[in-house]
Amino acid sequence: MARFSCLPFAFFLILILFTFSIQTANAGKEGSLRLQDCPKACEYRCSKTHHRKPCLSFCNYCCQRCLCVPSRFYGNREECPCYNNIKTKEGKNKCP
Repeated sequence: MARFSCLPFAFFLILILFTFSIQTANAGKEGSLRLQDCPKACEYRCSKTHHRKPCLSFCNYCCQRCLCVPSRFYGNREECPCYNNIKTKEGKNKCP
């Protein structure tokens, strides 16, 4: 019978965990998205609002400039400084 070695299995498991941690660490950070990922990220960000069209419009505008959309449905703007710094003429946040 072939002897099962734990070393290749352990190496494979560590490799998977390392890959997952890199993806999680970059999630939501500035420049973490590709341009084609913006619509999907904004769909999620705006999915709970009653003002869907303006939310999607401004979210996509901000995502295209920053390549970042904060996680969750509301808040967490500190994850994307560029996204957080885009303001209206009145000084309010432009990005949802």
